[in-house]
Amino acid sequence: MHSSLKSEDLLTFVPNEIMDIQQDWFTSWFNTPYYHILYKNRNDKDAQFFMRNITNFLKLKQGSTIADVPCGKGRHSVYLNSLGYTVRGGDLSSNSIAFAQQFANETLQFEVWDMRKPIQNSYDAIFNLFTSFGYFENDEEDILILQNFKNGLAKEGVFVLDFLNVHKVANHLVAKEVKEIDDIEFHITKEIKDGFILKHINFVAEKQKHAYTEHVKFLTLPKMQHFFAKAGLTITHVFGDYSLQPFHEETSDRLILVAQ
Repeated sequence: MHSSLKSEDLLTFVPNEIMDIQQDWFTSWFNTPYYHILYKNRNDKDAQFFMRNITNFLKLKQGSTIADVPCGKGRHSVYLNSLGYTVRGGDLSSNSIAFAQQFANETLQFEVWDMRKPIQNSYDAIFNLFTSFGYFENDEEDILILQNFKNGLAKEGVFVLDFLNVHKVANHLVAKEVKEIDDIEFHITKEIKDGFILKHINFVAEKQKHAYTEHVKFLTLPKMQHFFAKAGLTITHVFGDYSLQPFHEETSDRLILVAQ
């Protein structure tokens, strides 16, 4: 987000009028079909490559329990389950969970899940993938989510957070672009403002105008380290891409943190 708020961000739905950006954006944008249309071409090969690498690196044994939160429509969860893990995928979007349920089996379950709520079970690993963090104006809310993840880990359990590298995003920001997908023309503008990376999305669908703004907090490695420390999590490894190469501020595609 992908709570399982997914993906990547703090969003506000503005249906032909300006609305308060403080509202829970994720209950609108992630639950619309348009979110999934815009991001339908995500690279599953990259996702699977990362899951193989990170599970091998963590030496997770067959049958280990993994929570994938937020899970979106379940692409990471399904693949992790195929590798032999017992997986619970959670997402705040009821539409996404309804879609993912078709893949459920005895060792793969899905549920509507809000990351801001305490985790009731314990897991050998909890994965927060594809920039599904940093949604809120108040840092304490993000720290609370990390505390929930920590409390949901079994003894010796590990937490993995896959975030974007904000420095590379800032240095290569594409201010304006247009994407035509499924006969919908998405007009996208991006900016960095007030500590957030903003992605404004405007389009017409079913003869109605739609406007959303995604917000992702501009979280550097030092800021992440501060958040994790406040949550009682100890960062053990920092990677810069899905092949688990070292993190470099200017060149890495991702900021991947492993913590206990």
